[in-house]
Amino acid sequence: MFRVYTSDQYTVPLPEKHRFPMPKYRLLREALLGQNLIQREQIYEPPAATVAQLCLAHQENYVMKVLAGQLNDQEIRRMGFPWSPQLMERAKRSVGGTLAAAQSSLEDGISGNLAGGTHHAHADFGSGYCTFNDVAVAVRYLQQEKQIQRALVIDLDVHQGDGTATIFEHDPTVFTFSMHGEYNFPFRKAQSNLDIPLSNGVADLVYLDRLDQFLPKVFEQAEPDIVFYLAGVDPLYSDRLGKLNLSFQGLKDRDRRVISACLLEKIPLVCVLSGGYAVPLEDTIQAHCNTYRIINECLATDSQHQQ
Repeated sequence: MFRVYTSDQYTVPLPEKHRFPMPKYRLLREALLGQNLIQREQIYEPPAATVAQLCLAHQENYVMKVLAGQLNDQEIRRMGFPWSPQLMERAKRSVGGTLAAAQSSLEDGISGNLAGGTHHAHADFGSGYCTFNDVAVAVRYLQQEKQIQRALVIDLDVHQGDGTATIFEHDPTVFTFSMHGEYNFPFRKAQSNLDIPLSNGVADLVYLDRLDQFLPKVFEQAEPDIVFYLAGVDPLYSDRLGKLNLSFQGLKDRDRRVISACLLEKIPLVCVLSGGYAVPLEDTIQAHCNTYRIINECLATDSQHQQ
């Protein structure tokens, strides 16, 4: 039974009419339990990441400055959230969830963090609702502890993982793959190992065709000891920040390709949440639930093949 990390501290108060759907973290946990996609005994509370862990992927002066609440107005606007002590605890817990999930995946084969995927956080600044880069910290930590050598980041959030790309830009041990909207945030793109830009309005057929075209090559080139999958659901047709046109089924087919490939190759997989801004919010919750539905289906299929 794989482990899933979540915390009440993933949800913090935001100003009224803020665009970020903060309630989704609590609602998703309730929906996953309600739809019998995870059991209570699978749920674990993550520890907060330490300053030393955060500094594995971020400049120490940035870490200390943001934790102390010393960002200026421009830096706060770029991060996208008003600073608060609760936000800092949330940011550390979110990274801690991915750190814990990464270590669990090495034991169990697969794990999940019901937050994370904060891929716009760069080494020295936060951006786009991202304070610290959870995946980057987790990769660096596993490497430091000699638990892995090589990692693959599969980023299928609709927005390019620019922070992840810049952090690992000169690191041949980490392969970054981002498939994203070409005309969407961030408007100045970074350079991943492989970027697949998509035009506005792309739907299931074209999207899945591009994924099928490149995913096997990505695994071949990366030769990973672990995969971090940013399973953002903002390519969904009803997402107000997405500009793509994927259906619920298209997202499920996408997830199945990534998850089944990892199980087939016996590569530990860490699933993190990433973005989802659909109207209504229920669409985002259901799309995230579907990722766990596909995890269960893929695990059942894999178990049958091993019998």
